[in-house]
Amino acid sequence: MNFNSKLPNVGTTIFTIMSALANEHKAINLSQGFPNYPSSQKLNDLVTNAMNTGYNQYAPMAGNLDLRLAIAHKYELLYKSSYHPEKEITVTAGATQAIYTIISAFVRLNDEVIIFKPAYDCYEPAVEINGGKTVAIQLSAPNYGVNWDEVASKISPKTKMIIINSPHNPSGTIWSKEDMLQLQKITENTNIIVLSDEVYEHIVFDDAQHQSACLFSDLKQRSFITASFGKTFHNTGWKIGYCCAPEALMTEFRKVHQFNVFSVHHPSQKGIADYMQDAETYLGLNTFFQRKRDLFLNLISESRFKFQPSQGTYFQVLDYSEITDEYDVDFAKRLTKEFKIASIPLSVFNEKDKDDKVLRFCFAKTDETLLKAAEVLKHI
Repeated sequence: MNFNSKLPNVGTTIFTIMSALANEHKAINLSQGFPNYPSSQKLNDLVTNAMNTGYNQYAPMAGNLDLRLAIAHKYELLYKSSYHPEKEITVTAGATQAIYTIISAFVRLNDEVIIFKPAYDCYEPAVEINGGKTVAIQLSAPNYGVNWDEVASKISPKTKMIIINSPHNPSGTIWSKEDMLQLQKITENTNIIVLSDEVYEHIVFDDAQHQSACLFSDLKQRSFITASFGKTFHNTGWKIGYCCAPEALMTEFRKVHQFNVFSVHHPSQKGIADYMQDAETYLGLNTFFQRKRDLFLNLISESRFKFQPSQGTYFQVLDYSEITDEYDVDFAKRLTKEFKIASIPLSVFNEKDKDDKVLRFCFAKTDETLLKAAEVLKHI
């Protein structure tokens, strides 16, 4: 057959490549962002109970109502911000499906979407497959700060959407209140939609506060927030996420969502809803992951890697410029093959594969795994 690919420049993701390499060489896998410890037994039991008590047929298209009520309560508790559980919250097959559906619902041929690089790799293909064009703003290591004059210069009559991500994967940085106010100012009195990827909202360190888009009244009116229970509750394989938005935006989202997945795994939704009745299930994550971050960084403090402690997410970026001048993809592969430790090179998320000599390591691992990984890194 002869056909033109709709994504001619897309190949296998770096996550698949590095995890496969880790498996092949029996390496410690700190590349892909998933825990290697179990999720809560209580949560597992609640999902099992939901199966045993009849939650085995289609959930409502927008999601199990108990779960949407629990999500609405969480926004009231954390941000003093309200989303109507029936009209403004939809449960999705992970945050990635939410992101893809938002883009599909609004981006048309030749629309422009501003993204900040290094950018998580699902944004750009979703824009491209819907006929849009990404306009990239490259952030620079080690601080990955935003030049808001540059952002303003990139906005045009074709700008349909701006995608933001804080806490930021892959850099581990967070946006400040001032950043969010600048975004609000730049988008006010426009028809620009903001897609705020907040999947790591509960993983922010050193007493910093997550600056959700819902905290800023004008910004909230034009924003989708996407989130992930997989990231929050240590079960990425369940693929349960959600998004929140004002009713007018959510109505358009659901038009696409209902013909995409319609609904997602019902017993998981019910189990998570029951689990969230105790707010400590998510309020305690900052402390849990900061301990892991600090353990990892203390263990490698005498290595040749340089770092600024991650501000959020469960990723730590390490600068290897004092070790070698190799291209980061090559160095990451060599580390996996020769030293038996797998990471993610950041150049693959950058504009024109910009190489800052940094690798991303996931510290959502058991202490035993982090100890073994640190022993390797100290001798590189």
